[in-house]
Amino acid sequence: MAEAAITLQNVTKRFGSVEANRDVSMEIRRGEILALLGENGSGKTTLMNMLAGIYYPDEGKILVDGKHVNIRDPKDAYALGIGMVHQHFKLVDVFSAVENVMVGGGKKRGDVREARAKIREICDKYGFSVDPDKKVYDMSVSEKQTLEIIKVLYRGARILILDEPTAVLTPQETEKLFAVMRNMKADGKTVVIITHKLHEVLSISDRVAILRKGEYIDCVDTETASTESLTEMMVGKKVDLNIERPQVEKKQLRIEVKGLNCYNAEGVQVLKNVDFELYSGEILGIAGVSGNGQKELLESIAGLQTVLPGASIIYHPPGGKEGVELIGKTPRQIRELGVHLSFVPEDRLGMGLVGTMGMWENMMLKDYSVGRGIFTDKKKPRELAEQVRKELKVVTPGLSTPVRRLSGGNVQKVLVGREIAAAPAVLMTAYAVRGLDINASYTIYQLLNEQKLSGVAVLYVGEDLDVLLELCDRILVLCGGQVSGILDGRSAKKEELGRKMTTVEVAADAGV
Repeated sequence: MAEAAITLQNVTKRFGSVEANRDVSMEIRRGEILALLGENGSGKTTLMNMLAGIYYPDEGKILVDGKHVNIRDPKDAYALGIGMVHQHFKLVDVFSAVENVMVGGGKKRGDVREARAKIREICDKYGFSVDPDKKVYDMSVSEKQTLEIIKVLYRGARILILDEPTAVLTPQETEKLFAVMRNMKADGKTVVIITHKLHEVLSISDRVAILRKGEYIDCVDTETASTESLTEMMVGKKVDLNIERPQVEKKQLRIEVKGLNCYNAEGVQVLKNVDFELYSGEILGIAGVSGNGQKELLESIAGLQTVLPGASIIYHPPGGKEGVELIGKTPRQIRELGVHLSFVPEDRLGMGLVGTMGMWENMMLKDYSVGRGIFTDKKKPRELAEQVRKELKVVTPGLSTPVRRLSGGNVQKVLVGREIAAAPAVLMTAYAVRGLDINASYTIYQLLNEQKLSGVAVLYVGEDLDVLLELCDRILVLCGGQVSGILDGRSAKKEELGRKMTTVEVAADAGV
């Protein structure tokens, strides 16, 4: 058995009356990849933040290499060889990669050449790919995360803590990250990955430590674990991991898209002659490698994108009313028709929610114009916030607590819950379960099915192909901004779906 690099003894952390961690005792061993698993709000990030010097424990001890230590700030953590890559990146956008690495790293401006050489050395050693002179604002999410890890290694960390590192990565980017993690382990580094994605836990870790409601439950060897056993320890009860797919017989056309072409901000055409139909009482999945036009497709329907002339997006209201052309209408006009977009972006607080506001205030943002004069109706937003909190089990000290203080998964529940609660005729949701634990994810799947059964037309953009195949009635596949196929979700195979994601073919509608 490997020696303990870090030992936690009866660690407790409180925020007011809320106990984020209670009497946690566990160890992190040298040269291992340890997965820290738990539901959203179970205290995973808080516990690791105490190792990183962000928080200080109210009770208990932290031992590093068997010696009791006091970690009062990140500098103390780095001095002990502990570095943490946070879920929300801490980079200076206008700085280059090498400048970001040097900030806080004790290097002066004249040491740029030395820093650049060390960055390339780290990249060669572990398999990273980053341009030292590239500006952060020009980087993809994956590149920013890579830079954060390089910053930690540059400062000499032997123990790396990665907080939800795959939450916004594509499957291909995730596999690259895992290859890097294995290289770091082979070099003797210790890696802790905070996550809730069970298939990733089983793929990358040596051991799995489970937290539930702030308490340490157990630590098991990954080779003896299964999805079912980990879920039960994480949730505290057996969870049915089957996604329902009810059949709705009577369907009506809701959205009709023809000849949709769109360019992104960089002038690249991201949608090319997209045609499809969306019906009430169905979940139409959108599949594709990240960056193939999924975001722009939903935003075009919601009135948030400029589309090229010649396109048509017709909304057919319930009750057999005459179709309405959405192109040319404002986002507010489109929402008032009943077409709602619930988009969970890479930066969860970047769209739809204000981080400094509480849950009820963020609910009020939808209807601020309904009030009389300078006054707004506060009763309904509070009731809606309480409804979302109960149904989605949002962990928060109170409805007025700023949402930026909630865990990433709980922020997401607030955003998705708000849109579902609006009772739309068309619900477009992108990455609705991104960052959510398995229990919360299945709650969202259930809510989407309830919307479908009530006659809502649901457009679902997802990353998990298995979920798309289990949840969706039909799956529209985008490749290079074009529709390469529309498959029947009940009969399609994963291999076929993957092939169409990388090969442009003439779309053949599988019917409704």
